Amino acid sequence: MTTPSSLLIRNGRVIDPSQGLDQRADVLLEDGKVAWVAVSSEKRLATDAQVIDAGGFVVCPGFVDLHCHLREPGFEDKETIASGTLAAARGGFTTVCAMPNTNPAVDSAAIVRWVAQKAQVEGYVRVLPIGCVTKGRNGKELTEMGELAEAGVIGFSDDGSPVADVNLMRTALLYSSFTGLPIIQHCEEPSLARGGMMHEGWVASRLGLKGQPSQAEEVMASRDVGLVQLTHGRLHLAHVSTAGTTAIVRWAKGSGLAVTAEVTPHHLALTDEWVLGMQDKNAVYAPLSLMAYDTNAKVNPPLRTARDIEALVAALKDGTLDAIATDHAPHAATDKECTFNEAAFGISGLETAFGLVMRLVHAGQLPLGLVIEKMTAGPAKVLGEKGRGLGSLKAGAMADVAILDPNAEWVVDRKALASKGKNTPLDGVRLKGSVVATVVGGRVAYMARTLKLTPAGRGAR
Repeated sequence: MTTPSSLLIRNGRVIDPSQGLDQRADVLLEDGKVAWVAVSSEKRLATDAQVIDAGGFVVCPGFVDLHCHLREPGFEDKETIASGTLAAARGGFTTVCAMPNTNPAVDSAAIVRWVAQKAQVEGYVRVLPIGCVTKGRNGKELTEMGELAEAGVIGFSDDGSPVADVNLMRTALLYSSFTGLPIIQHCEEPSLARGGMMHEGWVASRLGLKGQPSQAEEVMASRDVGLVQLTHGRLHLAHVSTAGTTAIVRWAKGSGLAVTAEVTPHHLALTDEWVLGMQDKNAVYAPLSLMAYDTNAKVNPPLRTARDIEALVAALKDGTLDAIATDHAPHAATDKECTFNEAAFGISGLETAFGLVMRLVHAGQLPLGLVIEKMTAGPAKVLGEKGRGLGSLKAGAMADVAILDPNAEWVVDRKALASKGKNTPLDGVRLKGSVVATVVGGRVAYMARTLKLTPAGRGAR
């Protein structure tokens, strides 16, 4: 990693949705902030500026991930803050929001500070902690939400353990109206989802697996939107996966409620058929062969149907969904190398996020600018004051940049992932679209071999 006093990124196609910018330009970073974006390098540069020639590449604000799991403290066999943030840098992410399902859970100010300090020392990218809604994520008693807010959390979630008690959720949303920080809900009605291993549909029936109906998510989403009406609190719906939930969020926004929502790359690009072991669209597979029961495709909420994907894409286009977030959920090999019923839920997704979403871009379903918006300005807006200076290349913003090659083809190799979690159903799949460099606060955190960094005093003008 390199820390220049100033860094010039030249000749790239700069896409910055926060400014409505899409043109060839240069970007100068100084002292950890964006100094300027200019159509040509008419401004004189300091002789100590280092230079990256981004000709032929896209230059955009660094990605902001609203939802990832870094596992530390307590589950370092799955991931650490160091390995997870390195994976984030390789995926173009410059800021990640870390979920609190660690051991101990992030339910006290002391743990919040520990995570923040650990990330400052060992992290490759910026880490924003999320605090628990309830103590120990047990769904019984609220945390000291005011203290957690003062300690620096960006929101509250019991992710993976939905807040099922309606009165507890009501009180949490009421407190959110005071703190200004959202309650981030994993929408799952336990009585409907209990025991479900994947989406309830023909694939589950064919494989003899108990499924989760779409209504398990939608009932909880509808309940919580109703509670926002009652409390005037802030609600963020994590990893929306069904057409019905998008309709609920669309209604909530149309009613002026403080409701935001995210979608993951895997819910945008993969269906429940991937549990059959289907990889590339041209792959030949036998549904009940050894390729079936792919535990790496087991995720919660489950992969849904093509109809749901169509609704999610439409919801991104019309602004119903605010952000694309990874829900990066790394696991140790033993968590997945077992029967489907025994396997843990989750996909390791930081390093494949951009390439996977680019499938929809190359298929003509989503424009590149919108994808970048939903990975930069969109999540920064959800963060509110906590997102100030993120997701933008405006002068004075954080010097966070991703350099992308939308047309580069590469094959996912789970063994080569920086994350300790190798659990991806994309192993061996060819993707088109890659991250070639990531700059965090003016520091080069990751650079592929296709780019070069010109030393200070050579190439700067």
